[in-house]
Amino acid sequence: MAVAAIREYSFAPLDLEEKFHGNRLLYVGWDDHLMFCAPFAFPLPPTMPFRDLVEKVLPPAYSYHPDFARIDWAAVQWFKSGQPWQPQWDESLEQNGLRHKDVIRFRTPGLTGLQGSCS
Repeated sequence: MAVAAIREYSFAPLDLEEKFHGNRLLYVGWDDHLMFCAPFAFPLPPTMPFRDLVEKVLPPAYSYHPDFARIDWAAVQWFKSGQPWQPQWDESLEQNGLRHKDVIRFRTPGLTGLQGSCS
């Protein structure tokens, strides 16, 4: 997301990757499920396989929604910085090109929230 500053910054950001003890912040959002109004921020090691993100990290965050148990992960559409993207499940987050503070979103065809309400 582009931001236009009113004036030039004269300080180092406080959320640099170096401050996260070897982890990177990765923002993950689920489209058409506004029960989760914003992407979750996860501090994750860059060596973590993408599969572990889906199978171990996302369930505790999103499984409160009844649609989560019905996701067909083979049909999920992934987006990185708003563009269609196809992750390699057995490659690391870094090998998938995910950097500190990247945003990925996933869309689950046929699942659009509680009674189709996108919530």
